[in-house]
Amino acid sequence: MKSKTNGLLRNIGIAAHIDAGKTTLTERILFYTGKTHRMGDVHDGNTIMDFMEEERERGITITAAATQTEWDYHNREHLINIIDTPGHVDFTIEVERSLRVLDGLVVLFSAVHGVEPQSETVWRQANRYQVPRIAFVNKMDLPGAYFESVLEQMRKRLACEPIPIQLPMGEEEFFQGVIDLVNQEAISWDEEDEVIKSPIPEAFRESATAARMAMLEKLAEYDEVIFAKVFDEPENISIEEIQFAIRQLCHNHTLIPVLCGSAYKNKGVQPLLDAVCAYLPAPEDIGNIQGIQPKTQDDISRELHIDAPFTALVFKIALDDQHRKMAFFRVYSGQAKRGEQVLNTRNQHKERLANLYLLNGDKRTSLDKVEAGMIAAIGNVKDLQTGDTLCDQKHPILLETILYPEPVIGMVVEAVRSQDLDKLEEALVQLEAEDPSLKVLEDEEGGHTLLRGMGELHLDVISHRLRDEFKVEVNLGRPQVNYKEKFTQTINYTYEYERPLPEPLQAKISIELGPADESFLNSPAFITGQTKLQFVNGLNGKKIPLIYLEHIRKSFERMMLSGVIAGYALHSMKVVLKDAETFEHSNELAFELCARNTFRRAAPEADPILIEPIMSLEINCPEEYIGNIMGDLNRRRGQPQGMEPRTGYSLIKAEAPLSELFGYAAHIRTLSTGRATASVTFSHYAPMPENMAERLMEKRR
Repeated sequence: MKSKTNGLLRNIGIAAHIDAGKTTLTERILFYTGKTHRMGDVHDGNTIMDFMEEERERGITITAAATQTEWDYHNREHLINIIDTPGHVDFTIEVERSLRVLDGLVVLFSAVHGVEPQSETVWRQANRYQVPRIAFVNKMDLPGAYFESVLEQMRKRLACEPIPIQLPMGEEEFFQGVIDLVNQEAISWDEEDEVIKSPIPEAFRESATAARMAMLEKLAEYDEVIFAKVFDEPENISIEEIQFAIRQLCHNHTLIPVLCGSAYKNKGVQPLLDAVCAYLPAPEDIGNIQGIQPKTQDDISRELHIDAPFTALVFKIALDDQHRKMAFFRVYSGQAKRGEQVLNTRNQHKERLANLYLLNGDKRTSLDKVEAGMIAAIGNVKDLQTGDTLCDQKHPILLETILYPEPVIGMVVEAVRSQDLDKLEEALVQLEAEDPSLKVLEDEEGGHTLLRGMGELHLDVISHRLRDEFKVEVNLGRPQVNYKEKFTQTINYTYEYERPLPEPLQAKISIELGPADESFLNSPAFITGQTKLQFVNGLNGKKIPLIYLEHIRKSFERMMLSGVIAGYALHSMKVVLKDAETFEHSNELAFELCARNTFRRAAPEADPILIEPIMSLEINCPEEYIGNIMGDLNRRRGQPQGMEPRTGYSLIKAEAPLSELFGYAAHIRTLSTGRATASVTFSHYAPMPENMAERLMEKRR
């Protein structure tokens, strides 16, 4: 592996809505950079990046795959690490954890469908991690392709400022190639897919001149060098000055460079690779990695240098073909050497780097070391989890972890054959370690194993993987909604716990109990699932042993899991400890039992209610079926949120409870004779209608 920390390395991801062409584009990139000698095709099921059997059967990306390739840009060999991510919302965790370690992102948009729901989700995720990005408008050759419409949707729906650095030469069946506005030349491809650069054809010269001037004027708003020349001597603005301005504005998220093409028809791939090298940042452009000292909680940073102390983040756990755990990691400073022992900051355990690998889809190449800036994998790991920080034992550091979406749907899973019970349990443990958005729960009352995930497709894929990879035949129950409970009132409560036998215990606490604050609900601790409890020490200087406080807090956290009125876990909760009294027979157990009993008595007075997951829907619907779709939405307790006219159809936005949407995608195809499509994503939790909540509680009882 050739390590490059001198500006010639790019760590990029490719992301978009499902079926926008991500995997097709990645396969073309690997072919044109010489990484592969044939073009894999999603339809033929022979792609490098979609290597899982489930992916090839369904024709979709399920898990993020990594590879590495090289591209000669301006006679300098650039090393490009690529992560191809899923487009389906059920697998959004793969995008989330990939973005955490990437320096740049290529976001694809279909020239026909524009900005779609998962495009918006990816964009929000990239905003959260401040990842610079460029856009590629794909499928310019298809009927309905409209470049300008995509730009307008980006402005409107993504609240960004796209800056076209290319124009398409024709659209739909007339798409011939692209016009490079920076270099002022036309780019087309011959029958062998070789790049042909030529002067801009007369038919496109006027529109290209106007578009280039608009590009320069936009750059002049932020760049002084271009501003000084744009109105009086625009012809004297050099290509280097334009590229420098675009690069800087891309890095600071001011503008989004936009290119176009057709990956499937092999048009636009090479100029996109040039743009990746020209405009997306190298690791050194990102700067030092920030973290905290685990013991003191002081802020510290590490320099991107092989001589700095080793620092890396585990961003993905995967299973190899022998079902052994393998950890994908990004090195931010120093270097990982095979055979060394490093520190896992989460649990303070030592992890031996027994095997280091460079990844190419499901293929691996052994490495002796991995240097700062690189992405690689550790084989046969024991106790690593997604989000773990690995570091030099003498220089501990804790990096920001990774956000996990909360599962909203559940299904009971059971082995068809009783002799497979242990095998099923072992398989689920491995799958849960690999996928943080999958939760495996044991229903002690019913004696069932419950899988919770991001959607019906997510759990269906898990069941197929159990069958195909682990050779365990399973039955899945009916989908179950992940309902929750929530307090609506804040109350004060004082309780003294006293037990004479078998050993005397006594403790007393006063609390304020109620719904969590909005600031807590927006905090990383809540969003990442670290805790659902907002616990506030309000003793105002009164001191009790810290171990007592910890047991009080943990007791309230445990009580949240079983709810109050129907046995569903509490969505969130705020507890302010206002007073605590110790006695002769006070200890950790006394305060733990006191907190538990305080909750049981106080919780019903805080007016708990049932809340349900509400989903955001976007429905692409031909005009003649709008009435059918809207009527059906009304029957499903749907709330329309607006409608946008598109070419030949309308985009309906709505919200509806998850409980009303099982099988919805297939149902609307039936309503529209196969012409309408829907995308469903989690939005928020909302109170259930009172009559429905009563029925659900009666059923639970």
